[in-house]
Amino acid sequence: MTAGTSARVGTWTVLADRTSATFTVRNFGFRVVHGSIPVSLGSVRVSADGVVVEAALDLDKIDTGNAKRDADLRKPGLLAIDAQPVLTFAADRADEGPDGWTVEGTLGARGESCPLTVTATGPEDNGDGTWRVLAGAVFDRRAIGLRAPRFLIGREITIALDVVLAPPG
Repeated sequence: MTAGTSARVGTWTVLADRTSATFTVRNFGFRVVHGSIPVSLGSVRVSADGVVVEAALDLDKIDTGNAKRDADLRKPGLLAIDAQPVLTFAADRADEGPDGWTVEGTLGARGESCPLTVTATGPEDNGDGTWRVLAGAVFDRRAIGLRAPRFLIGREITIALDVVLAPPG
């Protein structure tokens, strides 16, 4: 967010129990696999100088609806979850455009990191003192070192976030 935005200055806290992170990826070239990853923490710090976004997702609880696939994702050649159980996102730039926000940051997983652009709409007042932001991004899994034949796991992973924020106290 930029200094001209109406967002209240301070640290907005992600309410993890009301926030969801889902993903989709193709496998076997034609099927789409859907999954979820719990958000363990997050914040959006707004100041006159700009914005800082931080988030962590708990890969240890990844769920694709298929226990065998989830176990396979834990392996060192894929997500290496036992060694690196957290997926992170950090950004220090957010720009408002006609269709919402563009947030430039860094995605971290498997001990690797890559640039990630997240687009977002909102915030919208939930009417209960919290605010909702919808966000999404697409990235190439190879950028975080996730190697597999393309027919097995598609290159592009799409992430969708439904974030509920508590405003600064």
